[in-house]
Amino acid sequence: MSAAARLWQFDAQVPAAALTLIADGVRIAEQQLSQGSDAQPIACALYEGEALLAGAAGRSEGRRLFIDQLWVRADLRAQGLAGDCLRQLEAQALRRGCVDALAETVSDEAADLFEHLGYACIAHLHDYLPGLTRHTLLKVWQPRES
Repeated sequence: MSAAARLWQFDAQVPAAALTLIADGVRIAEQQLSQGSDAQPIACALYEGEALLAGAAGRSEGRRLFIDQLWVRADLRAQGLAGDCLRQLEAQALRRGCVDALAETVSDEAADLFEHLGYACIAHLHDYLPGLTRHTLLKVWQPRES
């Protein structure tokens, strides 16, 4: 028996199924490091009729809300919908037993919004991308037990 030839593939050559397998492999390895996982997707969306106006998504895991996306349709921004959306997601996380929430963004405007809503900036990575700072923000509802 001969071994199959190894071949590197890059960018668009890498099939979607391979990207899914890689992501699943990383997730499983992370779960093993944390001795299991209670990760569950979490999301909320605001509609008017059939039209999506705003939404947020992430996951709850280890009694923490991880906020991955917060979005408001461009023509509806600066009207309070982002804050409303975030509060809805937080309420859902609190019902699941989360004690804190973590968000990361490269948007200074979004970081300001999170801080206005009670999040504390716990880290900045300047020049995360040229001209952009990555903000890591945490909101604590209940201190974690040591």
